[in-house]
Amino acid sequence: MAEAERIIGTPDSAGADESAASDGTEAPVERPRGRRRILALFVVALLAYLLDLGSKILVVEKLEGREPIRVIGDLLRFDAIRNPGAAFGMGEAFTVIFTCIAAAVIVVIIRLARKLYSLPWAIALGLLLGGALGNLTDRIFRSPGVFEGAVVDFIAPAHFAVFNLADSAIVCGGILIVILSFRGLDPDGTVHKD
Repeated sequence: MAEAERIIGTPDSAGADESAASDGTEAPVERPRGRRRILALFVVALLAYLLDLGSKILVVEKLEGREPIRVIGDLLRFDAIRNPGAAFGMGEAFTVIFTCIAAAVIVVIIRLARKLYSLPWAIALGLLLGGALGNLTDRIFRSPGVFEGAVVDFIAPAHFAVFNLADSAIVCGGILIVILSFRGLDPDGTVHKD
């Protein structure tokens, strides 16, 4: 248990070493690890958001209204579609509700960030935050209007729903959260056994 806490860091070990150096001088003050984890969360979120935004701009400019591009034969193609609903095109009449849910997820993640001392959780929440921001941007700024915008989807595997990089970030973040929860790692860095 102590080894796991040493590796992942806990709130108790997150601060600087307060003991003085052997020559009597004070040890240099280190920034608390919690701040670095918050920074990691926002860097991951920004990268996920920018990749999603850039890919959607490129898809709208180069692919929308054109024939799909076959990437791997019939297994994978790029095909620009506008999705006003949720995954698999469900809930097209509830675009405003999906917009509110995405906004709520963003607020919850930002609030949770203050208690964050685990790098894996920072990465997972950063992926969720970046993905939610990516799709929320579409919902707010794309046609047919504010809070009713259709999300740009373009990754089309055979026999599966068409999705985008924001969706991928959300799914990867969610899978990582499930794994971390099963391993007993909490966002504050503590490890527990059930």
